[in-house]
Amino acid sequence: MFVDQVKIQVKAGKGGDGAVAFRREKYVPNGGPAGGDGGKGGSVILKVDEGLRTLMDFRYHRIFKAKPGQNGMIKGMYGRGAKDLYIAVPQGTTVIDNETGEILGDLVENGEELVVAKGGRGGRGNIHFASAKNPAPEIAENGEPGIERELKLELKVLADVGLVGFPSVGKSTLLSVVTSAKPKIADYHFTTLVPNLGMVRLDDGQDFVMADLPGLIEGASQGVGLGIQFLRHVERTRVILHLVDMSGTEGRDPFEDYLKINAELEKYDPELLKRPQIVVASKMDMPDAEKNLAEFKEKLAKDKTLPTLPEVLPISSMTHQGLDELLHKTAALLEQTPAFETMAEKQQKEQEKLYEFTPETEEKAFTLTRAADATWVLSGEKLEKLFKMTNLDHEESMMRFARQLRGMGVDEELRSRGAQNGDLVRIGNFTFEFVE
Repeated sequence: MFVDQVKIQVKAGKGGDGAVAFRREKYVPNGGPAGGDGGKGGSVILKVDEGLRTLMDFRYHRIFKAKPGQNGMIKGMYGRGAKDLYIAVPQGTTVIDNETGEILGDLVENGEELVVAKGGRGGRGNIHFASAKNPAPEIAENGEPGIERELKLELKVLADVGLVGFPSVGKSTLLSVVTSAKPKIADYHFTTLVPNLGMVRLDDGQDFVMADLPGLIEGASQGVGLGIQFLRHVERTRVILHLVDMSGTEGRDPFEDYLKINAELEKYDPELLKRPQIVVASKMDMPDAEKNLAEFKEKLAKDKTLPTLPEVLPISSMTHQGLDELLHKTAALLEQTPAFETMAEKQQKEQEKLYEFTPETEEKAFTLTRAADATWVLSGEKLEKLFKMTNLDHEESMMRFARQLRGMGVDEELRSRGAQNGDLVRIGNFTFEFVE
């Protein structure tokens, strides 16, 4: 089964907790704090494996969790860091944050890696908090939480040449003749349900990858037929071979077919029509093909809406008529055609401009709201992370957290909003009293 879209959940490992410990040994004067740091949590990393062709494996395994770091230990010993979790994906995978819609990366090169969830750093042990005023601190940090997110993976096949056209125009037959691919071929519409890839090798040593994309029909860009599922695969192709059936056995006008498919490509992404396109007049071994081809070229010449007049090459996959000329002209076009930006790459550039840091766009460290039971509720990514990294088992750690809240302006915000002495304040499931 060909799978080209999946959703998965990834969770990086939490950092290990720092330790509160003291060194008391016979020949060590003064002893002192000796709690070690926790180890870092494992990150979740996507890595391209050129041996994979689909996202099928993710149909049965959708949740990926990296291991947490080891806690810090006595005598200043650090906890062991967890190993990163690597997930293999096929070439051409676009990674999207499902919640925000942000494109995290476009993985196309073999071995390319993308960190999609970073592991938390280990918490510091009390050995770091000793000072002249507090030589024996009972303060240690919990490990930083690992990032958790839901991802959408989209596979767009890596092909140099894409075959497009209505169903049953001969795309699969052409692919089977010029490559070693063995697509299903039958005399009914939508025989091809998944993209098929094959390698074309010419006598002069040139080669390129050709993809037979499932048949488009009118309305494909709005979800009609199979087209919307596979239009994305055209994005990476540099040259488009637009197959038009000249036999007339379907009872359709070849020129109308040509215009309709181009209209669907344009609706999906207007940039697709800027790519080199060769019109391939297929099934030229049929009786009325020559007459239909002459009418097609006549209509094409009269059409003023086309920016440039495409080249029309007649072929017959059954008799091999015109195939050598088609393949050599396709190879020549590929040589002079650079790679095009995909929609994902364009969106990624737009995001980078949007997220460029300016002081005005810096987010507030916390938000303060009032619950229905009159409790003040503190939230915010930075504040919640500080709270999770606070060791609630030690009073000194709690006092340190209180100082951090004060430094962030929480006390001042509570007063300005009318908080009174003794009011309850909640962070997550933890509730405490506001004391002036």
